[in-house]
Amino acid sequence: MYKIGITGGIGSGKSTVCRMLCERGVAVYDSDSRAKALMQHNEQIRRQLIEHFGEECYDADGLNRAYLAGCVFGDAEALQRLNGIVHPAVREDFRCWAEQQHSAYVVFESAILFEAGFETEVDATLAVLAPREMRIQRTMQRDGITREAVEQRISHQMSDEELHAMANRTLVNLRQDYLESDIEQLHKMFLYEAHQSH
Repeated sequence: MYKIGITGGIGSGKSTVCRMLCERGVAVYDSDSRAKALMQHNEQIRRQLIEHFGEECYDADGLNRAYLAGCVFGDAEALQRLNGIVHPAVREDFRCWAEQQHSAYVVFESAILFEAGFETEVDATLAVLAPREMRIQRTMQRDGITREAVEQRISHQMSDEELHAMANRTLVNLRQDYLESDIEQLHKMFLYEAHQSH
């Protein structure tokens, strides 16, 4: 199974790109929502989180996100420990999932593709980029948050320059009408590569 890793900073349009590929029959693995589901339902992860961060990790509703976020906020070591529990489980989950797909290729969608080392799970990578101001405006509109809040999130992510240097391909997402034809081109290219890889 040929695998493409797709990443991009907040407001770049990464999820839009993945949705458009999905509409073309491509199976997309959303690592963010899968990680949340695993933290909620995977017994092994549950045990490890409680062991490292305490019983408060879970309450009557399941995973206590606010508590966990508080544990790792501003604490690089704690965050590393959390990632050390969650990322290997996501990797394993993706491998099992990919084996069960029937599309010509699959997509691994992750905002932290390179930070988490997930690029080793895929055959090629695509970074979705967009001008900073455009990303800020998009995110403010989408999430109803302030410019400061968006800028703070951007500051914690890899810059477009870094992503550009690390990814095999980049897609600059400026306008919806351009995006449609860009995705069509990319899809054809990925299909070709998937075919060549057999």
